[in-house]
Amino acid sequence: MERVRCFIAVDIDSPELKAKLVDLERELEGLGCSLKLVEPENIHITLRFLGEIPEGLVSDVARALDGLSAKPFKLTLKGLGAFPSALKPRVVWVGVSEGAAELAELHSQVESLIRPLGFRPEREPFVSHVTLARVKSLRGLQGLSRLIAERRLVELGSMQVEAVKLKRSTLTPRGPVYSDIYVKKLG
Repeated sequence: MERVRCFIAVDIDSPELKAKLVDLERELEGLGCSLKLVEPENIHITLRFLGEIPEGLVSDVARALDGLSAKPFKLTLKGLGAFPSALKPRVVWVGVSEGAAELAELHSQVESLIRPLGFRPEREPFVSHVTLARVKSLRGLQGLSRLIAERRLVELGSMQVEAVKLKRSTLTPRGPVYSDIYVKKLG
């Protein structure tokens, strides 16, 4: 049976917000670090990565998402950071200030809705963030740590979250290509 690489996410679909995130990515790129930047069209907030799941399970996940109960809400992106830390960055991200509680609630609902389908709870606690880059090597680390420290309180702006999406991730030599499988409108 064919398997489909999937995740559940909130897209950053505000052109203004996306432009500011891309500007930050350009700043990161200019540091000369060894980074893999997230393509502008792929910028999102992951609520739950599902991995490679059997094709037959995809429609079950979509049906489960119909059970989400949430109103549209305002999301504000603020602060540059890194996992696991700014001194040992593996993932560079932008945080969420306003809307973080709503995203955490959506994540909690998603977990409850997909558990009956056989998905185990995630080991890591949920942290609302937008991934900008993955660090490939330690080259240029000081500059990166400095930029993260300088931009840790940067305000990027806000958007309205109106939907949660089940997305397919197709891996290609040029990077992943995401497509919407199912869109659950909030409200």
